[in-house]
Amino acid sequence: MILNNLLVTFVKLLPKSIVYIFAKPYIAGIKLEDGLDTVKELNKKGICATMDVLGESISNLDEAETAANEILEVLDAIEKEKLDSNVSVKPTQIGLMLDEEFCYHKMVSILDRAKKYNNFVRIDMEDSATTDKIINLYRRTKEKYDNVGIVVQAYLKRTMEDVKKLNKEGAHYRLCKGIYIEPEKIAYKDRQKVRDNFMEILEQMFDDETYVGIATHDKYLIDKSYELIEKKKIGKDKYEFQMLYGVRTDLRDKINADGHKIRIYVPFGEHWYHYSVRRLQENPVLAWYITKSIFRKK
Repeated sequence: MILNNLLVTFVKLLPKSIVYIFAKPYIAGIKLEDGLDTVKELNKKGICATMDVLGESISNLDEAETAANEILEVLDAIEKEKLDSNVSVKPTQIGLMLDEEFCYHKMVSILDRAKKYNNFVRIDMEDSATTDKIINLYRRTKEKYDNVGIVVQAYLKRTMEDVKKLNKEGAHYRLCKGIYIEPEKIAYKDRQKVRDNFMEILEQMFDDETYVGIATHDKYLIDKSYELIEKKKIGKDKYEFQMLYGVRTDLRDKINADGHKIRIYVPFGEHWYHYSVRRLQENPVLAWYITKSIFRKK
């Protein structure tokens, strides 16, 4: 663990131009056109997408306004190009921690545009400081819109209770493990405990007949999900699998070949660096790969 942390710290000290070389397989690019081209290639393989303009925790409402306009531009482009993709939105990117009412109205404008195009918006979950605010934002928008969903994280100890409540409201989910660094008091640290909680939550979602995006690259969880789907005879209109762009393409292609719907999270934008650092913290093996590559070149 100490070595992993040191490797991530080392990579963060490298020039961004170097980090970008190694981060590029996991982001679609910097410009909107890069993201659109990536989605087109996925669609050709029968794979759908969710596009994400990278950026979060902006410092002022002007930045939030700009971010919201960029998301509207993405929705316009998806419609124009007739792509099989929705969008994911980080609430802090559109002002959640600065002005909740402002954030709500920006989300409403995004949902209005998506509804015009018969499209869908996923409200991303972020670190635990935002959980209650994001759930409240989702509930408010869900009262008016049926084209909105939320993300829940299996490593948080509170999530099962949140899901039981949200299920009564017909929630539409992405279920993931969670990647933010949280204290042991509120988050499971044991890998198998997170896995077990993931599957318990998924079963609760299936039992309550909610739609869920099963978001994981863990083959163990994918196999267990297959078993649960078969055991409970869950229709293919009740779930999909979801993965990050550039991660475990072998599993992605297998899920697709097995006839399950799969959606790839396609991140792009100028704020690629912070996203890439989070990916390194989640997967320090990548930091080790970068470090070895740097020293080989020397």
